[in-house]
Amino acid sequence: MTTGTGRLDYFGIDPLLSEDERLTRDTVGRVVDREVIPRIGRAWLAGEFPRDLVQRLGALRLFGANLPQEYGCAGMSNIAYGLIMQELERGDSGVRSFASVQGALVMYPIFAYGSEEQRRAWLPAMAAGEKIGCFGLTEPNAGSDPGAMQTRARRVSGGWALDGTKMWITSGSIADVALVWAKAEDGVVRGFLVDPRTPGFSAHDIHTKASMRASVTSELVLENVRVREEDALPGAVGLGKALSCLTQARYGIAWGAVGAATACYEEALAYARERIAFGRPIAATQIIQERLVNMLSEITTAQLLAYHLGRLKDAGTMRYTQVSMAKRNNVRMALRVAREARTILGGYGITLEYHAMRHAANLESVDTYEGTYDVHTLILGRDITGIDAFGAPES
Repeated sequence: MTTGTGRLDYFGIDPLLSEDERLTRDTVGRVVDREVIPRIGRAWLAGEFPRDLVQRLGALRLFGANLPQEYGCAGMSNIAYGLIMQELERGDSGVRSFASVQGALVMYPIFAYGSEEQRRAWLPAMAAGEKIGCFGLTEPNAGSDPGAMQTRARRVSGGWALDGTKMWITSGSIADVALVWAKAEDGVVRGFLVDPRTPGFSAHDIHTKASMRASVTSELVLENVRVREEDALPGAVGLGKALSCLTQARYGIAWGAVGAATACYEEALAYARERIAFGRPIAATQIIQERLVNMLSEITTAQLLAYHLGRLKDAGTMRYTQVSMAKRNNVRMALRVAREARTILGGYGITLEYHAMRHAANLESVDTYEGTYDVHTLILGRDITGIDAFGAPES
């Protein structure tokens, strides 16, 4: 059921990993065990992001770990990157979300669509955790339909002027650079690197969250924010480029959800073995065993899905619809497992001394962002039927 390091592995995936992939997972796992799990409940309750972790994780080159070494990144396989996301979310979705935004939503588009000067200026510092980025795509009235964005970019002398509002932006108020997507006068969506110190730019944290509390979530407001021509990403032209960044992030989320689910399952299993009711452990009852078996079966299915998706990504054959399936399946699976674990834990399950309730609350956000469950259903439905049920052609 578990590997020699105690990792949940009912179907023997561990031997399929390379030595470097196992080493990466176990190294990150030890950091999470020592530096995240013991304090994350208190941070979550206080609504505080453990910012000191940023340089700690950066020292291990965990940000953008699947990007090339020539830009200061680790150059790891996509499997290793996925395992990093798995272990970070085993600690907390907010910690994994920070790493996802940093690596997949900001570093990746700079690498894929930026100039060589932009790559050299930003990627090494972001990989080391010395600089923080945020990704400004979602708007108050344009979440699942990013093509309806209202943020505008107009050409001015020497560059661009941006006006608009972005919502639900991870790391928004602590970022050193904001990658903002805006619709130009010709109707084409473009990506810009914005200095948050620029006049007209402001970030306002959202403090009323009942989910992802150990994460910085902000509203960005841009009022005639001037951006130099050299700070526009030359290749980030068209909504498809923004959506390609989401594919990278969704890939990591599919792995991360496995980590959250595993944490909940292992906690519930340990509790069920020790909790005595009516003279015997509750693990001796049929109903608890059935719940644990169902949880294990769902986690194992998700592990296999993430592993094979990673191999497809490393081979360069992964399709975005496959990522949609993995994100849709694995996050909803993790949410079910977290809720079931909370039930097994009984009254203790609502406390932050245990982890299931916190994971369940966080996963409500993860189930929503980077494409809701229903949006991914329609993406897959369009793929298998050839019929678009969104009501409008894909941009």
